[in-house]
Amino acid sequence: MNSHRAARSEVMASRSVFGAPCWVSLTTRDLSAAEKFYTAVLGWDWRSGKLGDQYRFASVGGVPVAGVSAVEAMGQKAFAWTPFFAVSDADETVARGQERGGTTAVGPISFPPGRAALLADRDGAVFGVWEGELVADWEEWRRAAPVFVELHTRDAFDAAIFYAEVLGWASEAEGSCEVHYENEKVVLRSGADTVAHIHSGAVDSARDPAIRPRWQIHFAVADVEACVQAARAHGGSLVKEAGDVGEAVLSDSDGARFVVNSRSAQ
Repeated sequence: MNSHRAARSEVMASRSVFGAPCWVSLTTRDLSAAEKFYTAVLGWDWRSGKLGDQYRFASVGGVPVAGVSAVEAMGQKAFAWTPFFAVSDADETVARGQERGGTTAVGPISFPPGRAALLADRDGAVFGVWEGELVADWEEWRRAAPVFVELHTRDAFDAAIFYAEVLGWASEAEGSCEVHYENEKVVLRSGADTVAHIHSGAVDSARDPAIRPRWQIHFAVADVEACVQAARAHGGSLVKEAGDVGEAVLSDSDGARFVVNSRSAQ
């Protein structure tokens, strides 16, 4: 029994999915409204956890898939979805980010059973890191809701170098993510799974200073159009739709953007 628990703990630890996205979290002004919106659009269930009443866990089929936290609006503060990447040491990761021109907004701070920090890359795109036991088994989490995360930035190659150095991509560490260049995108893979894209337009195109770099979360759904209609009916909006690839960028009632992808197009 003890050996089984030890093996299970190893599977659930951030070091077993080194550098890969392992969680996504939303900041919102109204937890109740967010729950109703994402229940209608994505069919999520909800529960509270050890982090108190101002943080809720969304689940699909009993598997935790995302966290939502309530924060007070401060000036022009944007409410947004944020991806968290698994790391073996949050302190070392934060230090590497700062050494390479990134900034640290929060942490590392303790969130049992782990530690978290919130950072921004050199162009201001916000992301989080997580050290410790994962909220859900990584394979189950990947299959339950998130498809992958995607960074739209000004210079994909520069961003890829930053994240590789900070998160240990393409390193000799066991379980490190592999980095490839395909179809004018940087593609991140953990084993056989594509877990992230980084893109900035065609290779010969000039850097666009108007782009506000950001990570976007993609969720797999059975019916993209039904999600669009549900979002509109619950105070959200359609930002962009690509029907030919079964994809839509949506905004919730607080302006937080996310992407829905057709499962049939995967």
